[in-house]
Amino acid sequence: MRTVRKLMAFWGLTPKDLRRAPEALTPLPREQVVRYRHPATGECWDGSGPQPDWLKRALLTEGYTVAQLRVGEDLHARLGSSTAPEARGRTDAEPDATR
Repeated sequence: MRTVRKLMAFWGLTPKDLRRAPEALTPLPREQVVRYRHPATGECWDGSGPQPDWLKRALLTEGYTVAQLRVGEDLHARLGSSTAPEARGRTDAEPDATR
């Protein structure tokens, strides 16, 4: 008990401070990397979770391709991966739209 009192005095705490409900910790915001962006509207998607409606609409009705909406270089090209579509013999560098 003596240690508790010493620590309370050191930190300037009162018994009322100890009875107070702890404040909820808010998680730090996760840095989101934009992987897809609509060129006309500027809407963005980080690639996680379900595809947003704007992306589906752009691909199915507006005539955009995945390559046109992708931001920056293709991940496979940056890594030099052997799993890149070209390395597997595919001529189109776009993933299947059914995924």
